[in-house]
Amino acid sequence: MEAMVPKLPSFKIFNPNSTNRSSAVLRSGVRRFSSSSTSSAAVSALTVNQDDPALRSVSIGQITRPDFPILHQEVNGSKLVYLDNAATSQKPTVVLKALQNYYEGYNSNVHRGIHFLSAKATDEYELARRKVASFINASESREIIFTKNATEAINLVAYSWGLSNLKPEDEVILTIAEHHSAIVPWQLVAQKTGATLKFVNLTEDEIPDIGKLKEMLSRKTKLVVVHHVSNMLASVLPIDEIVLWAHNVGAKVLIDACQSVPHMVVDVQSIDADFLVASSHKMCGPTGIGFLYGKSELLSAMPPFLGGGEMISDVYLDHSTYAEPPSRFEAGTPAIGEAIGLGAAIDYLLKIGMQKIHDYEIELANYLYEGLRSIPSIRVYGPVPSQTYHRGALCSFNAENIHPTDIATFLDQQHGVAIRSGHHCAQPLHRSLGISASARASLHFYNTKEDVDIFIQALSDTVSFFNSFK
Repeated sequence: MEAMVPKLPSFKIFNPNSTNRSSAVLRSGVRRFSSSSTSSAAVSALTVNQDDPALRSVSIGQITRPDFPILHQEVNGSKLVYLDNAATSQKPTVVLKALQNYYEGYNSNVHRGIHFLSAKATDEYELARRKVASFINASESREIIFTKNATEAINLVAYSWGLSNLKPEDEVILTIAEHHSAIVPWQLVAQKTGATLKFVNLTEDEIPDIGKLKEMLSRKTKLVVVHHVSNMLASVLPIDEIVLWAHNVGAKVLIDACQSVPHMVVDVQSIDADFLVASSHKMCGPTGIGFLYGKSELLSAMPPFLGGGEMISDVYLDHSTYAEPPSRFEAGTPAIGEAIGLGAAIDYLLKIGMQKIHDYEIELANYLYEGLRSIPSIRVYGPVPSQTYHRGALCSFNAENIHPTDIATFLDQQHGVAIRSGHHCAQPLHRSLGISASARASLHFYNTKEDVDIFIQALSDTVSFFNSFK
């Protein structure tokens, strides 16, 4: 779901003013170091009592970091600082072990098998579904559809619900800050149905204009497609209000929660969401699996998205009948190990506590924002954080007269700092801001203020280096 950045060829450069932690020659290669690569029970987030007075000065990032083996390595000669969490998060040891246990101990296809391995796999697969349902407070587990990612989940709604319910003169309202995966499927469906897409622009504070969205709602509105947290602006939208307004005119709401479900408490019953999507790989789970939440009455009325095994009731030569949700929307062999891994990730997140994660990330996000604002020529996009308005745990930015890909490449090869550059699958948003691309640093709970400090110093060195050629 993120744009790819080409790897530039290595070249030798020298910066006499560099305060780099290693040499001024661009390096390649990865080396692990062992000083903290093994999770310790004494500091594991799964065993530490964070209410212990002796540990109150220790951050969640410091506590949980040992649980993530990938973070304990050198990249290009420097300690890895991973700040690309909005693209994908890292996986704790418990998730890696859950995958290993499945493939080593009970690898088998789910449902219908009567032997021990199949029964065990089915139990764990369906347990993972119940964990997802509980995590977002769905009323029942059959409201959770496993998909390969959030993109497929949105396409499922578009092609099943959208093609069945939209007609000419109907309207779908979105914001210009939506991810491409929340725009393109509806463009395709609108072309087929004759429905109209309407887009909400930004305010002067670089937040989607929710007041304008409310004004645009009418009886013609059949669906509102909106993100919870922007993957570029870091703006957090008042989802509960948007849902209420939409329901008042009879419209449904599809929420892209990819950047909120991993970072805060999300309660679909409290929000009264009709549809909600998220991806496992952004919430410390495996790649290759995501989920769609849909109200049971909506899912039951929707036709299948894909045809094949598992989604049928009976198959005849001239027609077929279909299973009830969720099976109706899970054609073929599902991502069994990945679902089990997602369940393990949810267990891990809950043991830390989603509210604790959110509170910690607000503090870290503000620290990152202020650090970026301290560097001359850096332009940070999105709203200014305040006592009443909190940004998501990311910052998209540009440095004057320096291409964001040059920044990202230099940070990686000179400092071992991983950030993202490009349009972040949000080209309409970038065009509205008058830019073609931006750099983005994004955080998760295993990041620390030390990570931010290293990044800010490295970025300052990077800006100074490129400005030295002027």
